[in-house]
Amino acid sequence: MTGDSTFSPTDDALSPHTNLDITLEEGSQNSEQLLEHDDDLENDHETEQLFEIEGNDHEGNDFENECEQLFEIEGNDFENDRDDTTLDDGQNGLFERKDYPPPVVGMEFESYDDAYNYYNCYAKELGFAIRVKSSWTKRNSKEKRGAVLCCNCEGFKTIKEANTRRKETRTGCLAMIRLRLVESNRWRVDEVKLEHNHSFDPERVQNSKSHKKMVTGDKRKVEPTVDVEVRTIKLYRTPVADAMGNGSSNSNDGETNDHVDRSRRLKLKNGDAQLICEFFCRVQLTDPNFFYVMDFNDEGNLRNVFWIDSRSRAAYSYFGDVVAFDTTCLSNNYDTPLFTFVGVNHHGQSVLLGCGLLADEGLETYIWFFRAWLTCMSGRPPQTILTNQCRTVQSAIAEVFPRAHHRFCLPHVFQSILENLGDLQEYGVFQTVLRRVVYDSIKMEEFELAWEDMIQRFGIREHEWLRNLYEDRERWAPVYSKDTFFGGMFDFEKGESVSPFFDGYVYQQTSLKEFLYMYELGLQKKHQKETLDDLESRDSSPILKTNCYYELQLSKLYTKEIFQKFQDEVVMMSSCFGITQVHANGPVVTFMVKEREGEEIMRDVRNFEVMYDKAGAEVRCICNCFNLKGYLCRHALCVLNYNGVEEIPFQYILSRWRKDFKRFYVPDLGSNNVDITNPVQWFDHLYRRAMQVVEEGMISQDHYMVAWQAFKESLNKVRLVADKHL
Repeated sequence: MTGDSTFSPTDDALSPHTNLDITLEEGSQNSEQLLEHDDDLENDHETEQLFEIEGNDHEGNDFENECEQLFEIEGNDFENDRDDTTLDDGQNGLFERKDYPPPVVGMEFESYDDAYNYYNCYAKELGFAIRVKSSWTKRNSKEKRGAVLCCNCEGFKTIKEANTRRKETRTGCLAMIRLRLVESNRWRVDEVKLEHNHSFDPERVQNSKSHKKMVTGDKRKVEPTVDVEVRTIKLYRTPVADAMGNGSSNSNDGETNDHVDRSRRLKLKNGDAQLICEFFCRVQLTDPNFFYVMDFNDEGNLRNVFWIDSRSRAAYSYFGDVVAFDTTCLSNNYDTPLFTFVGVNHHGQSVLLGCGLLADEGLETYIWFFRAWLTCMSGRPPQTILTNQCRTVQSAIAEVFPRAHHRFCLPHVFQSILENLGDLQEYGVFQTVLRRVVYDSIKMEEFELAWEDMIQRFGIREHEWLRNLYEDRERWAPVYSKDTFFGGMFDFEKGESVSPFFDGYVYQQTSLKEFLYMYELGLQKKHQKETLDDLESRDSSPILKTNCYYELQLSKLYTKEIFQKFQDEVVMMSSCFGITQVHANGPVVTFMVKEREGEEIMRDVRNFEVMYDKAGAEVRCICNCFNLKGYLCRHALCVLNYNGVEEIPFQYILSRWRKDFKRFYVPDLGSNNVDITNPVQWFDHLYRRAMQVVEEGMISQDHYMVAWQAFKESLNKVRLVADKHL
């Protein structure tokens, strides 16, 4: 749910919000008529020469009754005429659901109407009314270019107004947002003031001009986009499921819509639609922060489904720096068209960050799916995205995640090369040469020369698929990803990647019914394994293999799995020798580290450049192990040791690998400030804190007893307070 109105628009305002609605429907094009203009006009200092001020007060028509509630998912067992107030009633205390996060600079909207309606809905939920303080249009044109929306208590009455009998309501409140039309024909928030100097009165503002037409069921729900990453998602009320298990809003008994493109709808068997609805409803009963959304075509047929549980939403805040989009089930034509978002946790294991069912692999489908996921994550894209080599996925990522590092999963690329060139006469030799070219090249020039020699040697220069792959080499060859953080998503040396999250639970013939059962079973098993690994990492003391202090240092910090990988680097320090200084530029010194490959003395020797900044205790090796795996390589460790650095600098000990890193699998809802007049925020705040006690209480039996005792004492104290008010 949303945060509090008292905190400033910082990064905290972008934290994941529970029950985040993204139900956006086509609304009235005339909703601008709802604006309530004021004579206190405020021009933008950069555009006052180009624009005229509009100052006419006007009211208009109602919004069209097109908006539907996301959570009104209706199947055969749902009543179409149920009371909407049970879902969204702004006057109903504890049953009110907050759907609108506080505005922040960078939010974008498809239209001015969307921007106005968002701020109006946000204001109504918080308990104040709004008006248009000023707006401006392009000279000699009616095209609106910008506006300032302010709290209705902004300013003070004039002398003439003060003489009237109307009650004084203005307090000089400064809360406002400034909107501007940007080049992409979208409306962006470029200034925000959240602080109010008055108390909120939700009952009084119900009758204000800005809210009086927003009756329950007619209100158009609008979610802003944050930092240009999130786009609008069109969602529709789930129609009544037809006999075939596919939604149809206009189907008649005994009739079929043969003209409907069946490839543009989810392939469901009889009863599957009902299974999905029942599954979502059941999970929501036990997981209040569970989120799902359905996509329907114009004929009312179900196309795509996306969902994510609260644990996955919270895990993204810890492990969302590198995310893989797994399309294994789609690529191999599984009966269940599953698409998953996967990260890597502190044990190097796959962690689920959301999943869904896709009707097809078209560009529109992927864009919808990525936007649904990103909106659920409050517009925070990952640093690095790993996918297969699909051009459609590549285009969708460029649209939805323009600033993320998009890379292809190297083990998949390597395997696809071998499959496409499996008919070569010297296949075994080619496989060895390819591995050396891809994994052993240190510099870009070295990779390109080795690739050229390889295609010439094996006569594969005219292979079109291979040529196209080479054009995309910056997305998969390690030598081009020196500045990309992969967080151990796959092992470059062994050519292994993190296994799919549902590996061993979902097979090609697994039905949807079986998958929904295996989904819950798989999550349970994964969570149990993570808990057991946490206990093992905390209670066990790893056996050291060297006398190097770096090994002892991280044995106390890293989880067992990650430490074992780092330990291999410490052991391999013995293969490095001949450290020499080759260049110095002030405090930055470049060293050359020689490494002998293999245990034999006469084996090949390779040179690795390592830069070391004495002033900042920074070290970087050309092998780029830290970005690829998340810990320092043997070459960098040798240089640190050579320069008398006794401990690994703190910046190279990532918290995501630490066994003492506190992970509360409850979504971080942002500011700790709570509006003490808002019961919804009471619930959010208490739930968040209680779950932190639960997480701590699961560490050991002693922790459990302390937590349990604290809960009992707290409950008794709360009941005493309640008794005093009886």
